[in-house]
Amino acid sequence: MRLALISDVHANLEALTATFADLSAQSVDRIVCLGDIVGYNTQPAECIALLRDSSATCVAGNHDLAVCKRSAGKTLNTTAGRAVAWTRQRLTADDLAFLHRLPLKANIDGRVLAVHGALHPEIGSETITLDSAERRMLSSKALMAHPSGARICAFGHTHRACVYEYRNGEEIFRLERKIRLRDDAFYLINPGSVGEPRFNDHRASYMVLDLERRILTVRHVAYDASASAAAKRKAGLVPRFGFVPETLRGAIAKGLRTFSAA
Repeated sequence: MRLALISDVHANLEALTATFADLSAQSVDRIVCLGDIVGYNTQPAECIALLRDSSATCVAGNHDLAVCKRSAGKTLNTTAGRAVAWTRQRLTADDLAFLHRLPLKANIDGRVLAVHGALHPEIGSETITLDSAERRMLSSKALMAHPSGARICAFGHTHRACVYEYRNGEEIFRLERKIRLRDDAFYLINPGSVGEPRFNDHRASYMVLDLERRILTVRHVAYDASASAAAKRKAGLVPRFGFVPETLRGAIAKGLRTFSAA
């Protein structure tokens, strides 16, 4: 079985469409979305529809839960909270019901566990960020103790593609674009973000996991970031004050020039 692991689409249809076009050539059997389908960008309904049409297995992210009011969204910053309110007004009752039904965790054939934030704890795991060795170790221990016997936990939320390998009580950070998974190790893997990439690379990011060959491949996809940035600016969904990530500044500026000329 070959899985396409995607996460943090954040209502960016340009990025999701480009990602789907790329993965269509990867001969995947199943798409697994690790949450945050909506939020930040301006095409939530279209992204929901595309994922539903693809029969993707989806888990709920913290933005999804806030939009459908399964959570109060207290951990969201001002910009994210503004996008939640904007999104809620633009989804149908059926869209909101779809988000409301999403599970917090999914078991993929007893071989992969899918979550948004973390595998631990039982309550509130969708808001936990695995950004420290201590937190990752808690989730790795939860994976090792899981009754499914799965050795892989796929998570999102951080918007950073990464692979952590656990064996002999140690955490090993794997940097390769193509990784052969060991039979005697456990793994926490994050495919990065499709629709809201950050840090030094603003291409969409996802992973292909070949469970039979035990090979994990990281893929990056270029898309028209200026179009989504311009739409976000027009809708008032960019930060009004404060820091804008450097990777978004060029796209936003280009988008504004495009919008102004139209």
